[in-house]
Amino acid sequence: MSEKTQGEELKERLFNKKENGWKNVSDEEKEKIFNYCQGYMDFLNRSKTEREIVKNAEQMARERGYRDISEYDHLNPGDKVYYVNRGKNLYLAVIGTESIENGVNIIGSHADSPRLDLKPNPLYEDKEFAYFKTHYYGGIKKYQWTAIPLSMHGVIVKTNGEKVEVNIGENENDPIFTITDLLPHLAQDQMQKKLKDGVEGENLNLLIGSIPYNDSKVSEKVKLNILDILNRKYGITEKDFISAEIELVPAFRCRSLGFDESLIAGYGQDDKVCVYTSLTAILSIENPKRTAVCLLADKEEIGSMGNTGMESNVFSTFLSEVLNKLNINRPNLLDKVLCNSKMLSADVDAGLDPIYANVADLTNACYLNRGLGMNKYTGVAGKSNSSDANAEFLAYVRNIFESNNVDYQIAELGKVDKGGGGTIAYILANKGVDVVDCGVGVLSMHAPYEVTSKYDVYQAYKGYTAFYNA
Repeated sequence: MSEKTQGEELKERLFNKKENGWKNVSDEEKEKIFNYCQGYMDFLNRSKTEREIVKNAEQMARERGYRDISEYDHLNPGDKVYYVNRGKNLYLAVIGTESIENGVNIIGSHADSPRLDLKPNPLYEDKEFAYFKTHYYGGIKKYQWTAIPLSMHGVIVKTNGEKVEVNIGENENDPIFTITDLLPHLAQDQMQKKLKDGVEGENLNLLIGSIPYNDSKVSEKVKLNILDILNRKYGITEKDFISAEIELVPAFRCRSLGFDESLIAGYGQDDKVCVYTSLTAILSIENPKRTAVCLLADKEEIGSMGNTGMESNVFSTFLSEVLNKLNINRPNLLDKVLCNSKMLSADVDAGLDPIYANVADLTNACYLNRGLGMNKYTGVAGKSNSSDANAEFLAYVRNIFESNNVDYQIAELGKVDKGGGGTIAYILANKGVDVVDCGVGVLSMHAPYEVTSKYDVYQAYKGYTAFYNA
């Protein structure tokens, strides 16, 4: 083998080497990656909504020794606590050995994903078909949600407080639902429209039945038959939909993708891939130096507003209760803790898709199979509505990753002026927390079926675990 030239040695030392991470993976490491990702896929298949994520995450936490913070009178280093906010977002913490006044290490993801919600008065009949009217949630391409199998998840709460859980379409023996589309033979006018206007939001109506109730003296027989079925199964009437939260999500199962099974295809990986990796990371640690906090937020896809969104004060209330039970709380201590805290905003990045490479700056794109993607800033145009992480904190995170052999890359969300986006990062940054976006690259983001790399998913788990232990 010939010796390297001076230029080759210099290039190896000075260039930021970017390569496919699978090249350096041993058979043993590959098996670890595949086994970990099987757990992720199993979790995704049973956790398609924020309520299901919180329920399953709480169960996983309790199995690993976590207790609701209300069960503690006093907290000590090593104690594991959690708090569920209205069944839709979750905070977990492991109390560190170092004084919490020096700040906490936070990893925050969001449990909600783009979907269709039922309107408050959803049920109607037209031409002897029964439908549910929907209102889409988050940024979607509406045409992607027609002519695919959909399942129904959520709760119906009666005025007496009884809560009925609904999950229809995931079991092989369940019926599924769909939104019909126009056949190409008659779609000349539709196909002349702009892509975003080809399917109107008001036409995203769910087909739910067609058998009429057998009574010649009543009208809307199909609607009546559907209500009769629902009343017999769930004990509800049409009026109970007023106090219901029913979400429609793809009935597809999360699966390995490709002949080499290197990729994962599934609904809701934005941002459930970061939910699972950050959750399993905090569940794996014991006695960290700094208090470790994992938060699973709601409502990120629609602006993080509401009392389960990151803009609410509930997270601060949780941290205040931790300070109370450490017997150290005093005025302004919470502010000091937050200003000394460090955070990874665990949200996904737009993975480079070679078919649509024209929207990406190839030198600053997030490539699948190259590890965790960090975004120094998000926002739109001139970094609007972005927290823009400082260089000192980026160096701190880099040191953690490089010291723990975590593969990572730095990226932007597409070319300047091509679009943009945001996360919960700015909300915590506004409270004084050092924060940077750090998540997994995704293809077909916000589509009913998204794609991630198993290699990247495992690097996220490694990176989040290292951050908690820093």
